Parts: sequence; C-alpha cells; structure tokens
Amino acid sequence: MAEIGKVLLLAGDGIGPEVMTEVRRVMSWFEKRRNLGFALEEDLVGGAAYDRHEVPVTDATMDKAGQADAVLFGAVGGPKYDDLPFQLKPERGLLRLRKDLGLFANLRPAIVFGPLADASSLKRELVEDLDIMILRELTGGIYFGQPRGIETLPDGQRRGINTQVYTTEEITRIARVGFELARKRRGRVTSVEKANVMEAGILWREEVTKLHGAEYGDVSLDHMYADNCCMQLIRQPKQFDVIVTDNLFGDILSDAAAQLTGSLGMLPSASLGAADANGRRKAMYEPVHGSAPDIAGQGIANPLAMIQSFGMMLRYSFDRDADADLLDRAIGDTLAGGLRTADIMQSGMERVSTQAMGEAIVNALERAHNQ
Repeated sequence: MAEIGKVLLLAGDGIGPEVMTEVRRVMSWFEKRRNLGFALEEDLVGGAAYDRHEVPVTDATMDKAGQADAVLFGAVGGPKYDDLPFQLKPERGLLRLRKDLGLFANLRPAIVFGPLADASSLKRELVEDLDIMILRELTGGIYFGQPRGIETLPDGQRRGINTQVYTTEEITRIARVGFELARKRRGRVTSVEKANVMEAGILWREEVTKLHGAEYGDVSLDHMYADNCCMQLIRQPKQFDVIVTDNLFGDILSDAAAQLTGSLGMLPSASLGAADANGRRKAMYEPVHGSAPDIAGQGIANPLAMIQSFGMMLRYSFDRDADADLLDRAIGDTLAGGLRTADIMQSGMERVSTQAMGEAIVNALERAHNQ
C-alpha cells in the first residue's frame, strides 16, 4: 500500500487526545479497507508542550509541521495555564502554527445533518439540511495589525490600540479561495465587511468586486454588512452558500453559525495556505470546540467534529472526495440510527461514549463500503 502523504498529529490538551484517538480509529479503517495510508507522526502542542518543554510549541515541532502535507490538530488550553505570561499560553502554539505556516484561509462549514435538525435552537425548517461554508481570513486584520498595544496617556488614562489593516493581495487571495469554493458548491458568494463605516471595509468591497468582474463572472456575488449578516444567519440561514469575510468578523460569524448546528461538537474546520507550484497547500484541520477541560477524561466528548476535520483533510489536502463523501455518509447514517453523545442528546435517542461513537462510525463505514 502506497502512502499518499505525511500527516502530523497534534492532539493537544483537554479532550484533544480523546477525540484524536477516534480519528486514529477511523484512519486505520481507511488504511485497511480503502488502501489509504499516511505517514503519521505525533507531537505535543499547547499545555502539553509547555509541561514538557516550557513553550506552547517547539521549533522542532514547527519543522515537522512545515514538512507535513497536513496537520491534524486537537485542542489546546485549560485553567492550569491561565496564569502563564501571554506569550507562553497554550493558544500561542496554535497561533504560531497558523502564522508560520501561512494558513490564511480558514474554512468553517456549518452543516446540519437531518437527524440533528431538532438539536438546533432554531425551527427545523430553517436549519434542516443546512450547508454553509464560512471562509475567514486568518492571518491579517485587526488581530495582527500594527500599531497595537496598551499605552498610558499624559493625563494618566490608559488607551488600548488595535489596527484593522488589509492589503489588496490579502483581500484578493482570500476572495479567490471563496470563489473557487463556490464553483464546487452552489455558485454563490456573500462578501461581508463594514464598508459603511470602515475604510478597510471599502477597500475589501472594491477589491472583491474587481476580482469577481475579472475572473469569476460565473459565480454570483453579493455584499453584506457584518451586523446584517449576523441577523440574516439567524433569520434565514439557507440563503447563504459561501460567506467570505475578514479575521474579526469571521471569528464572530462562524461562532454564530455554530449555534445553528446545535453543538460545537459537530463543527470541523480547515486552515489552508497558498498553493505551491504543484497545487499543494500547507493545511491544518481542527475541530472548533476547543479543549473543554470541564469534561476532559470522562469519555463523553463528541468526536464527530474531529472526525469531520479528517474528512476535510481527505477532500482539500489529498483530493479524495469519494472517501470524504463516504465518511460524511457514515456520520449521517450513525446519527439516523439514534446514537448521540451527551452534547447532542435528544429524547428517545441512545447516549453513547466518545469511544462508542468512534466505533459506530467505523461500523457505518464498513456497511457503506460493502453496499
């Protein structure tokens, strides 16, 4: 069996190792039954790395990440690290991976499997079979712009400064990813900013419009202010296909969309870099849910976001759409069969552990494979 790529596994903290174990179970099935092998390597990140090396990610781990075709990332953080200096907090390891690998495009799908429509706080008809892709610019904007900091003014007051800044190149490269995604989906892009009050928003709208006119006339493009988009996500979420937006608004909108699905435990994500000469991109795949230290070690975490993140890896890093589709089908079949982890538990369903859910996905894969 030929290995199709190098994958670095960074389980991290909290429930990260638990959900990563179930991904390993699924990967083993694909290796045995679909002849899909990977060169796997494991390492530490976040609090686990700090406990061992006194940094949230080591230079050696970064070298491994840079050489990998994809990184599968669990979660970082926990209350035991709250008092660490800012630069040593577990989350700095995640940010360094994103920044140093140049992972500027963050893909966060909000998908509602039919059997989970009633788990959403919205009415079934608003969210059943929902499929939105939120594309967030990840390495620019107000989180990285200069100047930034906290300063003391002559009169003794303190002032906090953060700068929202984008260049033409940063805008067009994320917009290009959005248009390309839309071409493979339903052909609609909604570009989101605040051009009514922010010059950076005006530039964003102008550059997205220019790129659309020059190269993507076959894709529908609409513009929407970020505050209206928040409202529309709750009012009529199925109007959206691909939402393209900046770092700050993407952070907010993707969490708002998360609630549509009923649980953070159902949300995967992908962070992609620029394509090289061979069309390959540096990439990291991770669940949105975080380390959830309050339930870590109890065997009740939902592994489906982590498993779906692996599915995104199959699709976007290795062009294995058929295998990714098979995995999505297995997840849907498992949920239709009534199995639920604690976070998505519903009346009349069967509550199962993290491990049992992983085993159920493998069993569903086997059934689907044999059909």
